[in-house]
Amino acid sequence: MPERRPAARRAARPSLRRRLLTFLLVPVLGVLVVDTVVGYFIALAYSNRVHDSDLSDSALTLAEMIGSDALRGELTAQARFLLEYDPDGRNYYEVVSDRHGRIIGNAELAVPTRRAVDVDAAPLLYDTDLGHKALRAAVMRVANRHDAGDTLTIKVAENLRDRHQRAREILLLTMPMQALLIIAVLSLVWFGVSHGLGVLEPLTTRLGRRGHDLGPIGEEDVPVEILPLTRTIDDLFARMRNMLGLQERFIADAAHQLRTPLAGIQLHVERAGPPADAAQQRDALAHVHRLAARAARTSAQLLALTRTESPDLPDHDGMPVIDLAHVVPEAVGMRVHQALALGVDLGYEGADAACLVRGDALQVQEVIDNLVDNAFHYAGRGHTVTASVARDGVEVVLAVDDDGPGVEEAFLDQLGERFFRVPGVDEDGTGLGLAIVESIAERHAARVAFGRSALGGLRVELRFAAASAPA
Repeated sequence: MPERRPAARRAARPSLRRRLLTFLLVPVLGVLVVDTVVGYFIALAYSNRVHDSDLSDSALTLAEMIGSDALRGELTAQARFLLEYDPDGRNYYEVVSDRHGRIIGNAELAVPTRRAVDVDAAPLLYDTDLGHKALRAAVMRVANRHDAGDTLTIKVAENLRDRHQRAREILLLTMPMQALLIIAVLSLVWFGVSHGLGVLEPLTTRLGRRGHDLGPIGEEDVPVEILPLTRTIDDLFARMRNMLGLQERFIADAAHQLRTPLAGIQLHVERAGPPADAAQQRDALAHVHRLAARAARTSAQLLALTRTESPDLPDHDGMPVIDLAHVVPEAVGMRVHQALALGVDLGYEGADAACLVRGDALQVQEVIDNLVDNAFHYAGRGHTVTASVARDGVEVVLAVDDDGPGVEEAFLDQLGERFFRVPGVDEDGTGLGLAIVESIAERHAARVAFGRSALGGLRVELRFAAASAPA
């Protein structure tokens, strides 16, 4: 059983060739069947027309051949031969006199009731039956040449077997041509589908030679019908390139940023080993603890930055509506204990009215955390840090101010770059906090600005487009 599963899976796979042949051959076969049926009815109509003409001629001939013997219930030899030539007895006749009644015939045939039969008019053709047999009949009225004032009604009928037999013979004569037509059509469809799918071979060959290349497929040899597919694949390749780029950047950044603290940890671990005294060991372990915390923070920020740049996150229009006047003070409140421990006066200022924007509450909290950490790091103990939310026309402004030393004008444009640290500041920072803020702001279609705070230090503000309340 395990050996048969791959074959079963292959058989169950959708096939473009099989689908095209199904959609082409089934309708073609249906058309050919309909053509055969229509051909039979056309042949039957032709047979009916020929037999109707013969039936009218028989009625006219019988009217000409009736002599005086007919009044005594007899027919002339010529008339009898005309009517009784069929050995299977499929022909019927009857002659009725208006004055003398039925004078001769081999069956009682009904006359049409919906239409009158005029004297000396052309034979009238109609359908009738005899018992359970369907008949086609011709009737005409003529003046009796042997009895002045009398009128004869002449009826001639035949069953329908000959008509259907002739139609089948005509159809059988055309069947070889129909069979050749069917074979020709099926062959042309098969060849057309097989040859048409051959246009995919250059594209398949080119893609097979790409190896690990994730560049766009291009459109120079792509049929119009599969352009949507190749464009979708190009979009997928672009997302894969972005993901691989993020992965490579993360690996490179991690290697670059973690190299220094890991080397420091190794150095201080060696210092803490024998023959170090207790004071040297305590100092080395303190450095190890500080460097391990720095490595952990660097790793966390690298992961946070990578998450913010992930293409799998929803775009700005797909984000829910949130109230920054509610989200920001909650995020600031979670950092109060740390601010007290660091000796920093952390506060919040905001309007009482709702400040609605489209965004992700967790990412906004990430922004607050990084801005507050940045202010703690650069302002330091004894300083003030204030987060605020305000409505400014059609925008909502989220800002963090501090009264620290600030940043020189020459370096403001570089804030937000990955791993950039203001010269003269100790090396504990990673240079990723403001880069994370920039990435989240871009995801939220917000603008980031750096400048001098009214408190005297640095001011970082994000301007979001205001949103209306959801229905």
